[in-house]
Amino acid sequence: MKLVSVVIKPFKLDEVRAALSQIGVQGMTVTEVKGFGRQKGHTELYRGAEYVVEFMPKTKIDIGVNEDQLDAVIEAITQSAGTGKIGDGKIFVIDLESAVRIRTGETGPSAL
Repeated sequence: MKLVSVVIKPFKLDEVRAALSQIGVQGMTVTEVKGFGRQKGHTELYRGAEYVVEFMPKTKIDIGVNEDQLDAVIEAITQSAGTGKIGDGKIFVIDLESAVRIRTGETGPSAL
């Protein structure tokens, strides 16, 4: 099992969710986060004063998947979240040692 942790632009969330649903992903956890990468924030003008926005608003999605789904999940996210511009985001894949469904007590891949 793998934990796929994705950081994307907020307006791409619906497209990513739809793409993942089409390939059979049944659940995900979505969090609103802030951060920066290579774009290092930007400068904005508010009431005539310039200020620096160092942390950009982002959306983080965590998905538990079986290893046989991993390539399809990464492809779906890459296709649906990409704009070709800086700040599109990152995909992190982490080994998932265990998962437990609280309601039923199922463990392992069946808990996903």
